[in-house]
Amino acid sequence: MKVTQSQLEQYLSKAAWILKGPVDASDFKSYIFPLLFFKRISDVYDEEYELALKESGNDKEYASLKEFHRFIIPKDCHWKDIRETSTNVGSKIQTAIREIESANQEYLSGIFGDVQWSNKEKLSDELLNNLIDHFSQYNLSNSSVSPDILGDAYEYLIKHFADLTNKKAGEFYTPRSVVNLMVKILDPKENESIYDPACGTGGMLIESLDYLKKSNLNPKTLKLYGQESNLTTSGIARMNLFLHGAEDFNICKDDTLRNPCFFKEDNLMKFDCVIANPPFSLDNWGAENWSKDPFGRNIGGIPPKSNGDMAWVQHMLSSMDKNGTMAIVLPTGVLFRKGSEKNIRRYLLEKDLLETIIGLGPNIFYGTGLSPCILILKKKKSKKKIGKVVFIDAFDEIRVGRSQNYLELDNINKIFNHYCNFENKANFCKIVSIEEIKEKEYNLNIPLYVDKDYKENLSSTQKVLSNLKNSWDKNLEIENELNILLKDFIL
Repeated sequence: MKVTQSQLEQYLSKAAWILKGPVDASDFKSYIFPLLFFKRISDVYDEEYELALKESGNDKEYASLKEFHRFIIPKDCHWKDIRETSTNVGSKIQTAIREIESANQEYLSGIFGDVQWSNKEKLSDELLNNLIDHFSQYNLSNSSVSPDILGDAYEYLIKHFADLTNKKAGEFYTPRSVVNLMVKILDPKENESIYDPACGTGGMLIESLDYLKKSNLNPKTLKLYGQESNLTTSGIARMNLFLHGAEDFNICKDDTLRNPCFFKEDNLMKFDCVIANPPFSLDNWGAENWSKDPFGRNIGGIPPKSNGDMAWVQHMLSSMDKNGTMAIVLPTGVLFRKGSEKNIRRYLLEKDLLETIIGLGPNIFYGTGLSPCILILKKKKSKKKIGKVVFIDAFDEIRVGRSQNYLELDNINKIFNHYCNFENKANFCKIVSIEEIKEKEYNLNIPLYVDKDYKENLSSTQKVLSNLKNSWDKNLEIENELNILLKDFIL
């Protein structure tokens, strides 16, 4: 029986409710993602086994050969073995997942994270039995759930946890609309390599796969690379990519700015597309080693010790191929802060690497109300863009929400179309020569270049106020209806 997207989403949300209480909401992902992945690979293993059994005329030894299985499930380490365990369930889970990691060292080493499943103070046998029973209600084999549907449900769960935890969610979740815009601008092609040095749960790499699918290109030809310092999050990224059907990928767990993972011979590996939403204004990022960076990334200067934004820019720039393109989300302070960051901006402009700056609206990221910006850099600009930078002021391109603002499809398309058109647009887009920027002492603050007409601003303000009024009226209407229902119920 096929499992629908809606069923999967409800199924995963219910798993979070089972954990609620003993486990903090910010830690839900550390428990639910590994169990989901464990259930998936167990069900796929059974599916592969049954197919090989049928082909071999019921030869069980033949059907167990590792050649017929994506992953090996060692003896007594299958999901059904966990389900048949009623006491010391956490210890059984711990043993099973470590054995699976060991048996699939090349692909699954460390993928289940470092949760202490045997901690009975947090995870009682009763709670784990309820959770296992809940996860057992659906078969998650390929014939029941396609990678696309399961992957989308997984993304839903990542966003769901971001909604629950909100405050720190930006560390592992970038709004999908922002990712979509960045990938559209990068425009990855078949057989290209894509690198995210701050990959979180892998959303930007997965969006690249989806981009090729929607373009009727073969996503399996992409070579995906990511690095993430958090063990749990890096494991989730690997599971996420597996569940989305990715084949050629490598996710490394380490500190990118201190210990980059990917090399070709003695140099940093170069990629066709480099994309990231690194931690904003990261403190203690490794400045002490940057003056003599062994990887040669201090090409424009040494960023401030208390702020690693420009270190990420230089790392990504050093990781671009000779024809590479890069997209990075950063706080707008990188556009105008003085000191060493100004020197790095000067380097980017004098080398004609900076192509486009897009200023986004406020409060579209979890945990911060600031207005971020997207920088687009290219090693080789098109002829008409040489010696110029495009400034796009998309501050007003948002739908205002109660606690969060949203960049929607119409907003994305408008920004992207102006990026592609490469022409001036009043109140929105301005093409500026590098000479003019030099005259402004390499200050890239968008309002210096894109003038906002007063009437346009007034119109936007009125639109926001109108939206707020409509929301308020709707809330009053709902409250009145609820009061009537409660009154009838009490009577």
